[in-house]
Amino acid sequence: MLDRQKVETILERRFPGAAHEQVAAAANAIVGLKEEWDEVIGREPELGYCVSEQCSRICYLAREVAQGEEFRFFKRRMDTA
Repeated sequence: MLDRQKVETILERRFPGAAHEQVAAAANAIVGLKEEWDEVIGREPELGYCVSEQCSRICYLAREVAQGEEFRFFKRRMDTA
């Protein structure tokens, strides 16, 4: 779980001219993401890997992964009500 105060501190440093109300609203939204989104873990094989030699030339994600970047994927929870 994200610490709301830490998120606010980071946002205030990153956006020094932002009004306190804006920072607080952004912090609330970020901390509340856990309630609306699930991280996609263990589903990498289903994310569109292909055997094409051209994949890293035409796909941004494949190119970045080939260069050592890491990504975290999330999906929005569907309402069950």
